[in-house]
Amino acid sequence: MGADTVSGPMVIDLGYDRGEPITYDRPGRRAMPSWLVPAVVAAMVLFSLTASGPPPPPLLDALTRVEIGSGDPYLVTGTGQLVVQSVGVLASYDLESGDLQWRVDQKVPVYRLRSGDGLLLLRPWGAGSTEPGTTAVALATGDQRWHNTRSVVGFEGTGLVFSVDGVRSQSSGTGRRVEGAVEALDRDTGRPRWRVEVPSTAVLLAVPGPAGETARMLVVRDDLLAQLYDGRTGVLLAQRPVPAANYDPDNPLVAGGVILLRHPGPSGIEVSAFDPATLRPLWTAPAGTTREVQACGPLACLIGLDGVRAIDPATGDPRWHRPGWRSIETIGRRLIAYADGPKSPTALVDPSTGRVLVDLTGWRPLGGATADGDVLVTREIGADPRTMVAVAAPRLSRPRVLAELPAGTGECQSAPERLICRSMYGELVVWAYRAEPA
Repeated sequence: MGADTVSGPMVIDLGYDRGEPITYDRPGRRAMPSWLVPAVVAAMVLFSLTASGPPPPPLLDALTRVEIGSGDPYLVTGTGQLVVQSVGVLASYDLESGDLQWRVDQKVPVYRLRSGDGLLLLRPWGAGSTEPGTTAVALATGDQRWHNTRSVVGFEGTGLVFSVDGVRSQSSGTGRRVEGAVEALDRDTGRPRWRVEVPSTAVLLAVPGPAGETARMLVVRDDLLAQLYDGRTGVLLAQRPVPAANYDPDNPLVAGGVILLRHPGPSGIEVSAFDPATLRPLWTAPAGTTREVQACGPLACLIGLDGVRAIDPATGDPRWHRPGWRSIETIGRRLIAYADGPKSPTALVDPSTGRVLVDLTGWRPLGGATADGDVLVTREIGADPRTMVAVAAPRLSRPRVLAELPAGTGECQSAPERLICRSMYGELVVWAYRAEPA
């Protein structure tokens, strides 16, 4: 199928500071007759009296402020909570109201907060080669549920939690590439449910099961054997030899319900697809200069020196090609295309067709989505940079500016109707925003 061509970038002009010209020129007109002036003045007074009312609320308004150190972690959860670990305390705030939900002592410094399926997983700093373990906390109450002496990884939305020994390398962080035993844990109690021994090292991947069934766990071992296990019982469902590849946290992956693997072939890089229920091979095709494969909406995007190419994961058939793009990012339901790197977004695009929906040149997207699934973006303007925040949505021709952020504000994340940013005063500020004007 022929690919559409992206037109040249559209300049997004914010005008003089806030998008307004210095003056507005108006066409000449004849003077109003003197006898009509009193009537017009009376009509204007009557209109101002009947139309007056309270001004609309601001598009961006500070909701709450939380003390936080420069290196302290925080987390915005999918359940509408802000979790902050700072000055020996772990606390949760309701993002809707800004109210404190719970607060518990946390004397051990934490370097990473992760959440999923009602749990908060804490990974403290380790001393040398000592494994600090993982503590599970109930997101609803802050109560400690259990502690495991190893690293614990979870897969959002699957209910699967595993205790593993992570392997550190340049191509993979700890967690996805594992060694030794992989132990499935009961999410509520932390007790072992079943375990699999890995001969050397392996990569873990959660694979969605059929509707109404538990997700599966895929273990791809470094002896090139892929094994698919029932996530609830640990029963081996299927196994199959797979091609040699640079297995890392993003390879293999699931896109459009299909397992995709990028690997060397007889004449170059190839991509192979496997059935998620049986591991049966579905297709193999040359991948050219592809260096990365990502899910992009219902399709899979192959990213390489020749740009971004989208294919149907079930068949391998091409759908669209954009030679000027270098990477993509999925935020909620939206797909962002980048030209030269993470600081150079190009556009908000339709993942099914690759069509440009909103030009984002000069803007930077924030993680998280609005209540309507749109994306918040920021942009610095002026010689003394000021940061503007705007909403980018397919229904808009360009980002719509919401407000200017105070000086010294940065490291922002977004959630539905909320913007969370660090300030230079040692605070985490939660802003309430309205994506639509009143």
